[in-house]
Amino acid sequence: MTGMDLTPYRDFARTKLGFEFNDIGLLVTAMTHRSYVNEHKKSTREHNERLEFLGDAVLELSSTRFLFDNFDKPEGILTSWRAALVRTESIGAAGTLLDYEPLLRMSRGEKRGSERARAQILANAFEALIGAIYLDQGYGAADKFIHENILSKLDTILADESWRDPKSHLQEVSQRVDNQMPKYQVLEEDGPDHDKIFVIGVYVDGKLRGRGSGTSKQMAQQEAAKQALKSYKKDERS
Repeated sequence: MTGMDLTPYRDFARTKLGFEFNDIGLLVTAMTHRSYVNEHKKSTREHNERLEFLGDAVLELSSTRFLFDNFDKPEGILTSWRAALVRTESIGAAGTLLDYEPLLRMSRGEKRGSERARAQILANAFEALIGAIYLDQGYGAADKFIHENILSKLDTILADESWRDPKSHLQEVSQRVDNQMPKYQVLEEDGPDHDKIFVIGVYVDGKLRGRGSGTSKQMAQQEAAKQALKSYKKDERS
C-alpha cells in the first residue's frame, strides 16, 4: 500500500463504522477483489477471500445467537430466518446502504461486468468487512456492526414473509385461494450455454401470476413465485 491514498478508507471507517481502524490495511484488504491482485501482482498480494471466510463465520455466529436468545422457535424456523438474514441479497443490500462500492478494488473487467456479478462482489466484501472488524476491533464491535446492518432487518423479513421458500409458500397460497397448484413454464432462454438466462412464468388456473429470471431454471422459478405471491397480496388489499 506504499504511496496509496488511505484517506477515503479512514473517512469511511469514521463516518460509516464509527471508529478508526488500528490497522487500516485490513479495511483495504476487505475491499480488494481477487481480480485486482491479478492485475497488480507487483504492488498487491492480498485479496479479501480469507477475510470473507472469517466474516462469514462471525456473521453466522452472531445471527444464530441473536435468534436463539430472542425467539423460542423450532430449529427449522430459526434456520430459515437466519438464511433470510444472511443471504446474498440481504448483505448486498446492506453493502449498498453503507456505500462502500467506490472503495472496492477490482479489475477493469469486473468493473464492466454484469450487475449480478457486481452484486456478488459487494456481498462478499460485506463479509470480508465483518472479518476485518473482528480482527481489528474484536467480536463485540463485529457483533454490533452485524446487529445494526443485518439483524435490525428481521422485522421486515418477518412482515413480508420473505424468509419462507417462495415456491412452497406459493403452493400453499394457491391451493387455499384458488384450489389449484402452480405450474411453471419456460418463457424465454437467452445467452450461451455457459451463461444462459432463463425467464419463467408461473400460472395458477391458467392465469399468469408471476415472471422471474435467473441463471438457472430453479432460480427463475423462485423469482416467479415471489412475484406471484406479491400478486396474491395485491388481490387481498383490493
